[in-house]
Amino acid sequence: MRVCGKCQGRMCRGEVTAFLSLIFILLVAFIGGIMESASIQLAKNYRRADTDRAMESVFAEYQKELLEEYDIFALDGSYETGQYGEQNIIDRLTYYGAGSMEHELERIQFLTDRGCLGFCSQISAYMEHKYGLNVMKDMLGMTSVWGQQEEKAESYAREDQACQDRLDELLSEKGGELPDEGNPIAYAGQLKKSPILSLVVPKDRTVSEKRVDCQELLSARERNTGYGEFADVGEETGNLSSLILGEYLLEHFTRFTDNTPDASPDADGRRPVMYEVEYILAGKGSDRENLESVVKKLLLMRFVPNYTYIQTDSEMRAEAESMALTLCTLLAVPAITEAAAQGILLAWAYGESVMDLRSLLKGNKVPLIKTKESWQLQLPKLFTLGTEEDRSEGRDAENGLDYSEYLRILLFLTKKDTAALRALDIIEQNLRKVHGQTYFRADLCVSRLEMKSVCSLRRGIRYDFKTYYGYR
Repeated sequence: MRVCGKCQGRMCRGEVTAFLSLIFILLVAFIGGIMESASIQLAKNYRRADTDRAMESVFAEYQKELLEEYDIFALDGSYETGQYGEQNIIDRLTYYGAGSMEHELERIQFLTDRGCLGFCSQISAYMEHKYGLNVMKDMLGMTSVWGQQEEKAESYAREDQACQDRLDELLSEKGGELPDEGNPIAYAGQLKKSPILSLVVPKDRTVSEKRVDCQELLSARERNTGYGEFADVGEETGNLSSLILGEYLLEHFTRFTDNTPDASPDADGRRPVMYEVEYILAGKGSDRENLESVVKKLLLMRFVPNYTYIQTDSEMRAEAESMALTLCTLLAVPAITEAAAQGILLAWAYGESVMDLRSLLKGNKVPLIKTKESWQLQLPKLFTLGTEEDRSEGRDAENGLDYSEYLRILLFLTKKDTAALRALDIIEQNLRKVHGQTYFRADLCVSRLEMKSVCSLRRGIRYDFKTYYGYR
């Protein structure tokens, strides 16, 4: 207690003064705590901002030619050395202002990881941005038909062999054989043994003889791989993705019908292969082998609708039966005549398929489903295929599909990860040999990355945080 003048000598208590003093101290401590917390948070934000800016600056160093030629973003993790190291990326972060911190890669994805997922996701984003998904969805309805044709092609190939085996068995039982002259079955058998390209490639075109060493390719060597899952980053899968990938490949890669005899040799002359889409479909070491493989697939694909149609045309069936009866006159066995007629229909459908391939490789269109008007080959003309008398080059069907559109079907039926990896084969080889970037490796190209950073703020306070960046 104390004596207060205002109270005229009476004793006055100081509780209020002490209470206010305590409140003041608490307020000062509270405000100080808030300011300290805000200061620490501000320091954290600065560190995060520094790292974000540095990360964006690092990923801004994307591979320029890869973007210009193929519309794909990727960071060359080797920095033009051909050797990947995490320290390369960390050093660049430090250079761009994220120093005085400890950085550690938590997860990283390269273009070739997990079935080329980073590559495919960028393609989906690019194609969606350029064309919109509705265009692709309109085409999706045809994909079930494409799948059915592939199944029927295998079935008809077995039926063709079974028919030939049945005919041989019947002839063996009767101890006879069909004459070779005027026999479509025998002639078609000879055609099947001939080099297919000699039958279908236009006479004014020469097949490229370029070869590539398969051991040098990305798909043949042991590849660098990332680590960590990016499950939180949505990926597009399913049929639509396969269709989108096919459209992208047709847009960015060359094929047989693109290379005309007077094409400029500058860039094309340095390309490892000329028929890039064909390589993606076949994966062989030379243009000739790739084109031959694709042509054989298309031949089988065209055989399905041709054989389907010819069995529904009564006039064509009657012509085949009449020729079979002539061939089997001496044997006079109905079962043999019936088997021979079926064999003739198969041979005729094969000859029509050869004509279809001639049309496609010349740049013409061929209808997916044949009609009487679009059928090209008359039965007597089958015997001139591949001879000096052969002058047929194939007609153009206004409402048909061209070579590229048939390649679209084959690309859709090809496994997506296989097609993507072979596409990266071509990209890598072209950047090395056309653009002179001998150090370029697709499996060192970073598409996504997450970094864990630890920094010291003050008074022993340490702050750790993660920073993610990915191309889309």
